[in-house]
Amino acid sequence: MNFKYIKNIVPAAAICLSLGLGSCVGDLDVTPIDPSTNMEADYDALFNKCYANMAVAGNGGANGDCDIDGLDGGTTGFVRQMFNANELPTDEAICCWGDEGIPAFNYNQWSANHPMLKGFYYRLYFGVTMCNYYLEVAADEDPQKLAEVRFLRALYYYHLMDCFGNVPFLTEVASEPAQQASRAEVYNFIETELLEIEGQMAAPLTNTYGRADQAAAWMLLARLYLNAEVYTGNAQWAKASEYAQKIMNSGYKLHTTPKGDWSAYQMLFMGDNGENGAQCEAILPLLQDGLTTTSWGTSLFLMASTFKADMTMVGSATNGTTELWAGNRARPDFVAKFFPTSEAPAVTAAEMVAAAGDDRALLWGKDRTLNIEDVADFATGYSVAKFTNFYTSGTAKHSQFPDTDFFLMRAAEAWLTYAEAETRLGNADKAKTAIDAIRTRANTSLQPSYSLDFILDEWSREFYFEGRRRIDLIRHGKFSGNNYVWQWKGGAYNGTTFSSNLNIFAIPDTDLNANPNLVQNPGY
Repeated sequence: MNFKYIKNIVPAAAICLSLGLGSCVGDLDVTPIDPSTNMEADYDALFNKCYANMAVAGNGGANGDCDIDGLDGGTTGFVRQMFNANELPTDEAICCWGDEGIPAFNYNQWSANHPMLKGFYYRLYFGVTMCNYYLEVAADEDPQKLAEVRFLRALYYYHLMDCFGNVPFLTEVASEPAQQASRAEVYNFIETELLEIEGQMAAPLTNTYGRADQAAAWMLLARLYLNAEVYTGNAQWAKASEYAQKIMNSGYKLHTTPKGDWSAYQMLFMGDNGENGAQCEAILPLLQDGLTTTSWGTSLFLMASTFKADMTMVGSATNGTTELWAGNRARPDFVAKFFPTSEAPAVTAAEMVAAAGDDRALLWGKDRTLNIEDVADFATGYSVAKFTNFYTSGTAKHSQFPDTDFFLMRAAEAWLTYAEAETRLGNADKAKTAIDAIRTRANTSLQPSYSLDFILDEWSREFYFEGRRRIDLIRHGKFSGNNYVWQWKGGAYNGTTFSSNLNIFAIPDTDLNANPNLVQNPGY
């Protein structure tokens, strides 16, 4: 997929003003590279950009300009910052790098000037900007494309509402500062939008791979309803179950067919995952290839940040790329979810899968310590070998940037959403059927029944390092507070409590200073 440079597509004023910040914040000033450029919108390019904002940082390749001036394209990638915000503060991941903002994530100690949260916040609003502008200038275009862009805008607002609570809210290009909407108001907007566009989206599995269809709208509704009690104070378990079932009956399915030495689960995270059969689970993939969608902040980040040169997957090869950054690894509390009755062995990933009796235990313990006594040392903590650039043939097509699509929404989420919602509704038998399907795909043991605590752990076993752990812990009342502690929680080796105000991140101080309509979230 080739994208034209966004600064040549959209007038600079529209980009700044649609954020509703009153005046353009210095590090958000977006200006055309060439003042003589034709500033008429290219509808196809703009439509692509509404999607591409989640897959690439800019239109100049990995080393080109970031769409948001003043911010580094490598570190402001959507997936990279979704990972940092939702994995590093939890029991799953910890990072040994000393980059500004990383220790604050590791130890649950962020504030309103956190640089990576600013990057995530502005990345999301850039997506809103693109969608608002497309909906304004392309109002007479294909109704299906309009519905898809409305879906994408709802998705961007979902992440903003989930992470930042009460946020600036605009649905059109405007010159005035945005008003702040409550979390419940944004929730209602997202719900209304998705219900309105549902019938205008392509039927499941009929759209071009990489574009959203009805199942994507249902998945976002199911996610919204599953967390409704957190967002609005009113649980919506029945609705969460209803929309999860729509997906389960849509034709999307769990990928269950292994190939060669690769398990069905591994194939979801490989270089040919858009064509090896795993695409049956890909409700919303972010497309990547090693030539045209190069990015430091998407699939490459997930595999390079988790691998070191001493790890092997195929023969003597590592992750299928030349990039081995050795940063993110697993906290022992996560590893224990695969070994509830014994300590995980210090072995290779293949041996770990066998020892755990679970295909999802893609953890490297050889020459590692389970406990993380020195956060700055990558070898303390087991490594994660989940994401690779290998094709199922055992080779990699491109050596640096991967071809591995990132499945932002995949069908397994519907199965686990259904299971949790039905459990909360008192229908344990229905829940068991769905969880059994997930665990059967993983070639692991089935249990007579599954508690909510077990389901929370199952979310982790299935989706670790995919950027959702924080929200699952919050929904179960185990993120802040002392109901559950993990190693280095709150900055203490044995874990300690932290305040519940950290369940929501701070509105960036740059935005507060620019927009007089904004009020900071409580506790910051």
